[in-house]
Amino acid sequence: MLAHSAVRALSANSRAFSSSVARQTKVAVLGAGGGIGQPLSLLLKTDPLVTSLSLYDIRGAPGVAADVSHVDAYSEVNGYPADKLDEALDGVQVVVIPAGVPRKPGMTRDDLFNTNASIVRDLAAAIGRVAPTAHILVISNPVNSTVPIVASTLQKAGVYNPARLFGVTTLDVVRAARFTAGIAGVKPADTPITVVGGHSGATIVPLLSQNAYGKAITGDIYKALVHRIQFGGDEVVKAKDGAGSATLSMAYAGAKFTNSLLRGLNGEKGVIMPTFVESPLYKDQGIDFFSSNVELGVNGVEKIHPLGPLSAEEEKLMEACLPELKKNIEKGKAFVESS
Repeated sequence: MLAHSAVRALSANSRAFSSSVARQTKVAVLGAGGGIGQPLSLLLKTDPLVTSLSLYDIRGAPGVAADVSHVDAYSEVNGYPADKLDEALDGVQVVVIPAGVPRKPGMTRDDLFNTNASIVRDLAAAIGRVAPTAHILVISNPVNSTVPIVASTLQKAGVYNPARLFGVTTLDVVRAARFTAGIAGVKPADTPITVVGGHSGATIVPLLSQNAYGKAITGDIYKALVHRIQFGGDEVVKAKDGAGSATLSMAYAGAKFTNSLLRGLNGEKGVIMPTFVESPLYKDQGIDFFSSNVELGVNGVEKIHPLGPLSAEEEKLMEACLPELKKNIEKGKAFVESS
């Protein structure tokens, strides 16, 4: 009874994502058997804008699909084993990629690079071959490097469209709202915080000054808040004591961004979320990708918004962000060029 009630509650919550009438939308999750992939698949199953869910992994995806398919939401679910990647991608409009190894204590997102870079490259090559017009949402870390890897791989295949490639930085946005609300004593709905830059450590820049509650936080409390937003993942890795990283909150954030994109693709206006995309904002400094508020629409990326006014503290955070972000991006590009 408790489990049934929990599923009902989750399904009801998913309807709060959007009340739009869904078009036929097939979504694939690559890495559906992992710590992020399983809860992400469950959440996407309950999203009314998903009509077909295609789950793939090198192990476990058919079992996850069988399990998730019993949830009483409209979408159909199919699972595909390691040798059926092309079938999993056939006809998909949106591909979400949480594939790869998780962080462990002492590891940075950059430590994940050598393993996850080749995984993401190979998946991107398959997408370029089978579903070249799909919108691609990259969760696999390090996002600052894996998004450029996907872009370069698609460029090699001659099918790259920058309006259809997104690095999912939504967990930084979710953390910023939750942590700021906790300090201010209000609801997270009252503390939407735009987070810009990248998706690791010092490249994460929360623009607290652009929210009334965030602007009121100063001094050591401000510094501690920024550090917690930037390094919230370390908090979870440490608490799990070697058993994994931020999987559940990342799945929630991934589902939240996927729903936002689907709403935009479905024609809803004014859907704006921070996401890591090819951006003109800092191209003059050699930084081709950057996370900022992006309007999502029928083409994917419809409009990249400027950052707006920054406080003196945020200017300093940007000074630390940009050189590190540039290195991360170049590392991803170089990996594809050398492979």
